[in-house]
Amino acid sequence: MLRITTLNVNGIRAAFRKGLADWLDRVQPDIVCLQEIKIQEADLKDAMRHPGAYTGHFFHAEKKGYSGTGLYTRRPPERVAAGMDAPEFDAEGRILRADWPGLTVISAYLPSGTSGDIRQDAKYRFLDHFERWLGDLMAEHERDGREFVICGDWNIAHREIDLKNWRGNQKNSGFLPEERAWMSKVFETLGWVDVYRSLHPDTTGEAYTWWSNRGQAWAKNVGWRIDYQVATPGLAAQARQAEIYKDERFSDHAPLSIDYERPWP
Repeated sequence: MLRITTLNVNGIRAAFRKGLADWLDRVQPDIVCLQEIKIQEADLKDAMRHPGAYTGHFFHAEKKGYSGTGLYTRRPPERVAAGMDAPEFDAEGRILRADWPGLTVISAYLPSGTSGDIRQDAKYRFLDHFERWLGDLMAEHERDGREFVICGDWNIAHREIDLKNWRGNQKNSGFLPEERAWMSKVFETLGWVDVYRSLHPDTTGEAYTWWSNRGQAWAKNVGWRIDYQVATPGLAAQARQAEIYKDERFSDHAPLSIDYERPWP
């Protein structure tokens, strides 16, 4: 089995203080995708760069304490590439790609629009560019047979079963009709697969991966499913098990791990 984990750490330093390194040592995913690392290259400690048997790769935002993505791998990739040729968003460190023979794993942190109209408009610009980029990846898959999985915080709950209070959030960023329609296009038109939903088509509260720090959201499981592993069909068909780990909290998000029945490439 190939185990891939994705986690928005909401600050890598905070996640390590809360025990992330010990958890990685116990669970030992083969590849770990991180989002919102909120750190600069010079501030990464060795324990964060290379925890245990992992080698870290990072794409930092230009703005300090903001955004950024990372990858931990147990075997070295052939190539690591940052960004998606979109200067506005590449400056925020939102896309990090690692290639092995026949397999690409991408850590992605899509923008949130919750802070107001300016950021929501930026989110829509990102989605337009990201959609074209996803189309290019799917074309590469169809041409060369390369399998892709895009892991990360997509900041959109796709369906009503993907969040607790869906009725009250229909006018809020993350569950807007336009955002949900865009997600449907990714799955239904572009041909990508929501791997968790392929394994668990009907789960509700068990599926949540993020909880607001306000009120009693965590205690009452008032959550959202906004963290995904989105894959090409061949890789998605190899998924055998998904787990959202909630016994410890390293962040306001929970790690999503999926086991794929395929050897290391």
